[in-house]
Amino acid sequence: MSRIKIKNFGPIREGFVGNNGWLDIEKVTVMIGDQGSGKSTVAKLISMFSWIEKSIHRRDISVEQLNISVFETLCKQQEMEEYFSKDTLLYYEGDVYSFECDAKNKIFRGGTIQSKKGQYVLPKIQYVSAARNLLTILYRIPTQDIVAKDGSIIEKSSIPFMVRDLNKEYLRALSELAKNGFSLPLNETSVYYQNHSTFIKAKGKAISMSAASSGIQSITPLLLVSHFLSEEVTANILDKVQDIDDNRKKQIENNLAKEDANIVEKYRQLCNFGKGILAKEDAILLTNKLKQYIPTSFFNIVEEPEQNLFPTSQQKVINSLLEYNNALDSNKLIITTHSPYIIGYMTLAVKAMELYKKAKKEEVRAQINEIVPQKSAISYDDLVIYELDEKDGSIHKLDTYKGIPSSKNYLNSELSEKNELYAQLLDIEDLCQ
Repeated sequence: MSRIKIKNFGPIREGFVGNNGWLDIEKVTVMIGDQGSGKSTVAKLISMFSWIEKSIHRRDISVEQLNISVFETLCKQQEMEEYFSKDTLLYYEGDVYSFECDAKNKIFRGGTIQSKKGQYVLPKIQYVSAARNLLTILYRIPTQDIVAKDGSIIEKSSIPFMVRDLNKEYLRALSELAKNGFSLPLNETSVYYQNHSTFIKAKGKAISMSAASSGIQSITPLLLVSHFLSEEVTANILDKVQDIDDNRKKQIENNLAKEDANIVEKYRQLCNFGKGILAKEDAILLTNKLKQYIPTSFFNIVEEPEQNLFPTSQQKVINSLLEYNNALDSNKLIITTHSPYIIGYMTLAVKAMELYKKAKKEEVRAQINEIVPQKSAISYDDLVIYELDEKDGSIHKLDTYKGIPSSKNYLNSELSEKNELYAQLLDIEDLCQ
């Protein structure tokens, strides 16, 4: 399990209250809070530190290359360059590396967690931004910087780095999954990608994606990319080599050459002729070596899955995301949300798992499945929910009752306050008679 500690960075000031400031990152981690409370800030930092750990593990960079300037540049890509203060302190303990950022002393350093060596599963890390609706119009605006021959930037993309990265995966997912239609979990709607155009079909009627509802535009890249990547990481690792671009193949070859010349020769045979040419023992050996360079788990970080969705549609989207996350024990899902319904549907998923474990009759399990599909149920110890307070920049862990998330959270308190205000209006109505 990885964890993070944040002090005085953007809207996060006090940081997590308890556990000496350490915020644990579980298999399913949810963050709720008002606008400006720092939900996306925490999610971006987790994403960035996870990416640094991954890059070191697969030898793209070394710990020795890390410094405060490199880290600040990465923060700038994530639109967090203005979040540093003189008192910023960041700590991260991942699956195999730890990192420390001390802005006051201009320090950024990393180290190996010796006790965890050999436990790391290389993840595919995807940040699904709340700006994903932009992907329906990205063909109209530059999605990457235009660079001159001398390396200078002629025209800078107006699209944030994370959205550009998501767009790349979205186009891959469209090409692979939507040629013959990809079913969305609402309103009998399917997405199609044909002749370089994206459109949807609902009840037999086809319309362009740009004319679809905002809810459809929001969930299409979210679910397509999540589904595609959750399946991609489970594919045979030797088959996945064929889909890697030539530059990446060469990088892997160079790294393998530092270990064993015989392995490199087997790897070249794989790249040129496919896995069928390899002896069984060579295939096993190469598979184990390539796990250091090719992702075999999925780390999905999703902003506002409820965006533009009716509550019942929110449940269907959450069930889909939980199903993808449950596909592998090593997968992780991080969600930021404003919706009390999301917390409620997480509660249902936890309760459903509890009942699935108790149920002995198939008809009983079928009844549970009508409410929460078994593939979407989660154990209470795999879920943690954090509340972020925009007033003092603190983070608190949501209480639970017998493992079930408590209804005593900020969002439900707001709903209760609304009911109280309505009751006050009814009392005033009596005075109007």
